[in-house]
Amino acid sequence: MYSPPTDPTAQQRMRRAFAGSAETLGVTIAGPEVWGWHGRTLSSRVEHPDRGACWLRLLSTPQDKAAGKIWEGNCQAAALFDGHVHKPLLYDTTESSSASYAYRAELHQYVDEPASFPSPVLCTDLVSPRSWWDSLRTDLEYVNTVPTDRVAVRQEWVDRSVPRYLGMPGPRITDWATAHGDLHTANLTSTTPYLLDWEGFGLAPVGYDAAMLLAYSLLVPEFAHRIRDTFPVLKTELGRVAQIVVITELLQSASRGDHPELVPALRALATELA
Repeated sequence: MYSPPTDPTAQQRMRRAFAGSAETLGVTIAGPEVWGWHGRTLSSRVEHPDRGACWLRLLSTPQDKAAGKIWEGNCQAAALFDGHVHKPLLYDTTESSSASYAYRAELHQYVDEPASFPSPVLCTDLVSPRSWWDSLRTDLEYVNTVPTDRVAVRQEWVDRSVPRYLGMPGPRITDWATAHGDLHTANLTSTTPYLLDWEGFGLAPVGYDAAMLLAYSLLVPEFAHRIRDTFPVLKTELGRVAQIVVITELLQSASRGDHPELVPALRALATELA
């Protein structure tokens, strides 16, 4: 999905840590490199002597930031959701450090399904069966009911950021629910679907996941229409608030260089909602 870090030293550092984690967990690297956002993660298919094919994911962060929501997200998600929704099981973890960096390696179930789309921003229509949508809706409904003290969106951030990026007052969030937190077609597999990358899950406005999937799919009106049909919450006041929050998040991300191609569609949707 993403490219390796531009700094060769960072690439080498991550590869050394990945190889060391693989050795610690007793697995053999058996697939190509898959780099995450800004080179923060490195993953690959691996072979475990007992479990067979698995997925090894290495997360890197400066040592003084090796804590908190993102660092602990996948482990906490496994405790709450493994066996209850379609997500890769978490088998094992290990942590290490070198120089000024900390690493967490996670050994997951290998899912033999490709992502629905290689980028978060959907650019071509996907023809998914009704069962795909029904499964996704059922899983998200379950996630919404699971209590958590993790927070994906804060009212204070909304109050500060919505006026900055949309020129309107931040809406008051009255209804909260647990959300996956990063729902787009690159985090949904093409057949089941499995929901991938749970590190950002937590409390968010009701309808947040549906709003996120919609916002990332605005360049493909046919797919966006199916999202609205599948998640009627988007047509309610709660869904309007969730969409405003998500649009603000993605505009903030675009201001830092992420997915600028989405900005006109985000602003058009914000105008409709306002």
